[in-house]
Amino acid sequence: MSLLVRRLGTEILAARTGFKLLPRSFCSAALESKEIDKLVRNNKVVVFMKGNPEEPRCGFSNAVVQILRMHAVRYDSHDVLQNEALRQGVKDYSNWPTIPQVFINGEFVGGCDIMLQMHQNGELIDELKKVGIKSALVEDDDGSDKK
Repeated sequence: MSLLVRRLGTEILAARTGFKLLPRSFCSAALESKEIDKLVRNNKVVVFMKGNPEEPRCGFSNAVVQILRMHAVRYDSHDVLQNEALRQGVKDYSNWPTIPQVFINGEFVGGCDIMLQMHQNGELIDELKKVGIKSALVEDDDGSDKK
């Protein structure tokens, strides 16, 4: 049974019995912080974005996807449009007001503007290297591109 069907069934039951439904969040703030902490530590690179890498739903999320694609970085992504509690929770967790948000090795790096700047000045290659990820934009020791 889908979540929508269960939710509608609960609303019908509430209407029949006179009980009021109170909005329920994803989880409490403390539990939510723990869940987000697990997500950002689960992979070396994690992106909280609008949409998914195959279908970004905003230009900023698309830009982050393109930057990571140029570097051939494998990453975990989470669509904040699917869960409002996650969307607000990650903003609270990082103390950063906008989406997308990128975490490398469990540490908050920034959003689109910071990722773009790091990509342009070479810092992203260095940050990836620190966690054992070789960018596709780095030349091999023999002077040829990795590609």
